[in-house]
Amino acid sequence: MSDSLRNKVVVVTGASSGIGRSIALESAGRGATVILIARRQDKLEKIAAEAKELSGADAYVFPTDIGKSDEIDDTFNNIVKVVKHIDYLVNCAGFGKFETFMEMDRHEVTEMFQVNVLGLMYFTRLVGRLMIEQKTGQIVNFGSMAGKVPTTKSAAYSASKAAVIQFSNVLRLELKPFGVKVMTVNPGPVYTNFFNIADKTGNYAKSVEKFMLDPDDVAWQVVHFFGSNKRELNLPLSLAVLAKLYNLFPSIGDRVSLKFASRK
Repeated sequence: MSDSLRNKVVVVTGASSGIGRSIALESAGRGATVILIARRQDKLEKIAAEAKELSGADAYVFPTDIGKSDEIDDTFNNIVKVVKHIDYLVNCAGFGKFETFMEMDRHEVTEMFQVNVLGLMYFTRLVGRLMIEQKTGQIVNFGSMAGKVPTTKSAAYSASKAAVIQFSNVLRLELKPFGVKVMTVNPGPVYTNFFNIADKTGNYAKSVEKFMLDPDDVAWQVVHFFGSNKRELNLPLSLAVLAKLYNLFPSIGDRVSLKFASRK
């Protein structure tokens, strides 16, 4: 572990498990002060204790439902009371559900967009304004390969992630004059609790096992690019290539997706 993030403040949403947890601990291992945001306070407290042991720095816990704007407001106001600056914001909070769109409950679709897109955008605006005042900072938004390559039973989730990707692209242009950077991370399937909600049958997780990413490996790569001008991080390489080919040959891409990538 290094001290490359000593005296830096890293805010992570969705920090109670999966990639968010791994990024928080990877940042702490490099000396960062971490701010952990998720709904479950008990889980956050355990991760905060791990982070403090790794960094020797502070770790703050803010239980928050990122889908509720009033809770986001309260959390942001409390964050600026305990830290003087925010160097990195990593938006990991989100969830998905694999089901044909015509059968999905409309309330689930609304909730998905509220958390994956609208909550992310609202919290990013609050932190982004602070970074503009600082004239420095980096925002890391988690999209997904699902936002680039279509597969069946993921219409709502894929649409939410495509929204995050395009939001990040525009935000990057708007914040560049102020010295604030924006990077989008688009992972393929990852070994996390995501599939406990998205795919309760377990069929999809088994079918994409060879593409599965380790959350700690993803976290290392994300934190490695803190402070860089990297625009997008697409993982794994095989799916990144597939996404590029899909844009070039969409008709062929549809056929390939139906045959190989839609096994949910």
